[in-house]
Amino acid sequence: MVTYINSPTEITPDQLHGFFVGWPDPPSREAHLRLLKNSEYVVLAMDDAANNVVGFVTAIADGVLAAYIPLLEVLPAYHGQGIGSELMRRMLNLLRDYYVVDLVCDRDLQPFYARLGMKPYSAMILRNTNRQSGG
Repeated sequence: MVTYINSPTEITPDQLHGFFVGWPDPPSREAHLRLLKNSEYVVLAMDDAANNVVGFVTAIADGVLAAYIPLLEVLPAYHGQGIGSELMRRMLNLLRDYYVVDLVCDRDLQPFYARLGMKPYSAMILRNTNRQSGG
């Protein structure tokens, strides 16, 4: 059974394995836990039987008008079960009082976010690939 929690305080690095698939230099489990703990908003999907995190979404916000969702990820073995949609629904509910809720995604992911009420837009980005591991 998958349950959802809004705090990483009880999570350990050992519960965070298999994420950042395809990243050339993924964050370590310790860096992953730091990013969860340092995000203003977090929703985690937990596999109760395995006692592991199987998905997460994070957001940062200014506390007044704007929030940004930088990361949503579900372990590949759990794809197709609605976990990503549920994580986003819960996050968007947490952010419902903000005027601006932004995220940047690849074009092929836009239909997923559109089903959740988001609209395509354009963005500018800068990626410091030498900092990808979070180290």
